[in-house]
Amino acid sequence: MINSAISNLIPLNLPDIEQTVQIPLVGKVKMVVSNIVIYNVQVVRSFVKSGDLGLTIVASGATADLRFDWSYKYSTWFFDISDSGVASVKVEGMEIGLTLGLKNEQGTLSVSPLDCGCYVNYLSIILDGGASWLYQGIVDFFSEDIAYAVEDTVTSKVKEAVIQLDSVIQSLPKQVSFGDTATINVTVTDGPIMSSTSLLIGIDGLFTQIGNEVTSSRYGNSLLSSSSVCDNPMKMVAISVHEDVLNSASLVYFNANKISWIVDNLPDQKLLNTSGWRFIIPKLYKEFPNDGMSLNFTILSPPTIKVENEGIVATVKSDVFINVVDAGEVIPVACITMDIEASGFAGISASTLAGFSS
Repeated sequence: MINSAISNLIPLNLPDIEQTVQIPLVGKVKMVVSNIVIYNVQVVRSFVKSGDLGLTIVASGATADLRFDWSYKYSTWFFDISDSGVASVKVEGMEIGLTLGLKNEQGTLSVSPLDCGCYVNYLSIILDGGASWLYQGIVDFFSEDIAYAVEDTVTSKVKEAVIQLDSVIQSLPKQVSFGDTATINVTVTDGPIMSSTSLLIGIDGLFTQIGNEVTSSRYGNSLLSSSSVCDNPMKMVAISVHEDVLNSASLVYFNANKISWIVDNLPDQKLLNTSGWRFIIPKLYKEFPNDGMSLNFTILSPPTIKVENEGIVATVKSDVFINVVDAGEVIPVACITMDIEASGFAGISASTLAGFSS
């Protein structure tokens, strides 16, 4: 991830460097290094750690490849002398450190660079073109300046990237459409709370029907106050959902008439024909012999969802209307009122958040 983030900063253009060097028997020589570009960075080791001050990201043992144009010029009593060429630079042992400040600003996560730095341990310069063999030692005078330029430019660009990231985050909507029926309130309500091993952020999460006023609620005790949210140090990501979130979704989809359905096709189609019921309800078969059937499931009230230690329990009150399709006419012939209780649990399967019922 850190390699990917750094690659988005490439190429990096460094400012030109000029030096005037006093050379015995020659005099003052003006040397210029221009068009300095970092075109490749590879990170060997990296880690991310949260703490009281913020989120610290460190990349160490990094290497970088640069190229630049070099030229020199000096004058004698009789004529001017100049030469030019290109050069490649290998930077080794580079370390990049960044501490991000995270805070909640009016329901949106704000990110800021609290501290940032870059250190170059060693670099080597190889000249090419012109009489490069003659001037290699002179260009070594630029090693320290190039190292400083790399450190300053990388530090500046990383800070700029964080500021741009914050701008993108600030522009994100505080509600997200969920299909064509509902929106989810993603306003940050809790945190960020940071410890040496975790970063916890709470969002509102309630569902609202599209077109209605966005609802918001606090759940009493903060979700983030529970140590069980991320009590396993081996977990990369933990998700904690309050049952109010699930019940808000239940209410929205009930009001939108999205949880009533008609069953008129089954793998065993005999169950949807009166002939399959002739021994269960003989009168039905006698009155409607060999007619098709359908089942109309009507939910009477929003399903109630409870989150328990063992999993998720849903209670549904439903009327099931048994219909006979006779000569194209749908005729209700029976109604069964049911209280259905289902239990299950949610988990992550591969890269997908999934639910399992029992």
